[in-house]
Amino acid sequence: MSRPFRCHCQSCTIRSLTGPAVVITVGVLFLLHQMHGGHFYFGNTWPVLLLVIGLIQLASALSSREGHVENVPTVGAPPTVPPENPPQAPLGGQGH
Repeated sequence: MSRPFRCHCQSCTIRSLTGPAVVITVGVLFLLHQMHGGHFYFGNTWPVLLLVIGLIQLASALSSREGHVENVPTVGAPPTVPPENPPQAPLGGQGH
């Protein structure tokens, strides 16, 4: 199986940090909730997640796309084409 294609431009590299940043942010928010509670209750701090995601998307949009390559299919077997007239099964129960 071939390896999936991945663009290495600055914009795509920054965008790929979204998942790890969200996981780290959730971990820090839950840690603050457990350690301090009160003002740092997760119900009060969850909008920080939206800010982190927005900042990453903004950084990605403002960064260079030099060298960006669209996701192109890998060279391999040609796509299969269905036959024009598929064989039909004989109809049963007609009393031949």
